[in-house]
Amino acid sequence: MAEPKKNIYFASDFHLGVPDHENSLFREKLFIQWLTTIENDAAEIYLMGDLFDFWFEYKTVVPKGFVRVLGKLASLTDKGIPIHFFRGNHDIWAFDYLEREAGLQLYRKPEVKVIENKTFFLAHGDGLGPGDEGYKLLKKIFENKINQFLFRWLHPDIGSRLGLYFSKKSRIANIEREAKNDFKVDIDSEMLFSFCREILKTHPSVDYFIFGHRHFPIVHSLNTQSKMVLLGDWVTNFTYAIFDGNELKLRSFNPDQHHTHQ
Repeated sequence: MAEPKKNIYFASDFHLGVPDHENSLFREKLFIQWLTTIENDAAEIYLMGDLFDFWFEYKTVVPKGFVRVLGKLASLTDKGIPIHFFRGNHDIWAFDYLEREAGLQLYRKPEVKVIENKTFFLAHGDGLGPGDEGYKLLKKIFENKINQFLFRWLHPDIGSRLGLYFSKKSRIANIEREAKNDFKVDIDSEMLFSFCREILKTHPSVDYFIFGHRHFPIVHSLNTQSKMVLLGDWVTNFTYAIFDGNELKLRSFNPDQHHTHQ
């Protein structure tokens, strides 16, 4: 008799669509390879945002491409593997298409979940913590239903090109910066670190804070019980987290070696 599936997987920031079709397709196929290697032992999969670099759902139109990954995700949910998708700042305009067509469970706000007696605080990570007031204002503008309605009136070719233009400029700039900083991070000045410390004042039972968004992989102990986990990305790191019911580890994906420890 087959052993029951027990592992919980977390991954984030794939940014499919940039910097060009060739490179995006390579990462998309690598992501699908990873999904194939974990599907036999995955109890649940959490995608923590920015699956696409730009995504907007019109009433009858969605962005062109990504058929491989959407088909794979639909195949996994058809097999009974729950896939939880936390919208990021690049796919903030995902509404109900991914739920209806691929079976993903969408989340629009942070969630607290208990998994195997461990408490997880789950969020993409954008707009959390002190500072970054400019982005927080921009996020409110993007989430405004009137603005979404007005954007929907743009022809999809115009809207998609406009969205990809600004999205690519931001993402390509970040990739260049991240390649240079070698992921050296001052945790004390990290906004998500400050956010976790504040949450723990009122919710001390949280064992793991799981975030995407920041693009560097790290597990940082907040106290003797709680840890902050930044998942990295699938642009330069190809990292993910695995929780086996007892502990959580960060790993990087190598298609030749499958699971490689960080």
